Parts: sequence; C-alpha cells; structure tokens
Amino acid sequence: MELDKSLLSGSMTLLVMKLLEDGDKYGYQMIEELKRRSDDTFHLKAGTLYPLLHNLEEKELVTAYERKAAAGKPRRYYRLTKRGAAALVEKETAWDTYAQAVGKVLKGGACCAGA
Repeated sequence: MELDKSLLSGSMTLLVMKLLEDGDKYGYQMIEELKRRSDDTFHLKAGTLYPLLHNLEEKELVTAYERKAAAGKPRRYYRLTKRGAAALVEKETAWDTYAQAVGKVLKGGACCAGA
C-alpha cells in the first residue's frame, strides 16, 4: 500500500531535522537514511528535500557548509543549529501530542475506552 502523501506534508520538516540531530549530513545521505529508518516507507526526492533545507537555513534552524568529497565535486553538508535543536524538541512534543490524539480517535476515543 502506498502512503498517502498528504499525511507527510506537515511532518517532513520534523523528520529531516531529526536526521540531523545525530550529526551533519549531505542531501543524498539524508534521503537514504530516511528511507532506511522508515523501513523503506519514506522516499524523499531531492526536489522536495533541498527547498525544505533552504527554508530551514533561512529560519536559522540549520546551517550548511561544503566539504571536499573523496571523488567528484564537494558535498554540501547540513548541521542543526542550537536554535534548530530547540525547535526540534518543540516539534517532537507537538507531534507526540498530535499522534496520541489521532490514535485516541482511531481507537474510539478516551471516553469510550472502557465501554
């Protein structure tokens, strides 16, 4: 079953920021890591990732730098800023609240759990 893309629209920023929490990464590395961590559920395209990263840069939530690659042209790496790390905590908290509420509704609601 293919995942409904509308479910991803609000969460992709959170997922990309989470990928950067444990270290700097370049674009293709993030795409592959997201695919791996999601058991091949999320297939992020470069045309979606880079505008998202540029938006995060504008908000000063990530910063970017270039590093020479072993072969070929330099790679652009992205790093979560301190401001970005704080925003990530807020986004994770908001996501947890949202996911719990959706789960309650899908299971019949808190009012109906014992019924």
